Amino acid sequence: MEALLCSKEAAGRALGLGSTKTDELIAEGVLETVRIGRRRLVKISSVKRLAGIEDDQQAEM
Repeated sequence: MEALLCSKEAAGRALGLGSTKTDELIAEGVLETVRIGRRRLVKISSVKRLAGIEDDQQAEM
């Protein structure tokens, strides 16, 4: 099973963005996040959507 969530830093690295732009995209709702305890994690599906990569699960529907 593929990971569903990643850190803000990992999402930024995957997209080639700095922390400020990553935070802006989160604030705008472009990158979706969830809170688990004190951690804020980014949904990998939103990273793929922003990058224009089709999610395998969506492709099967």
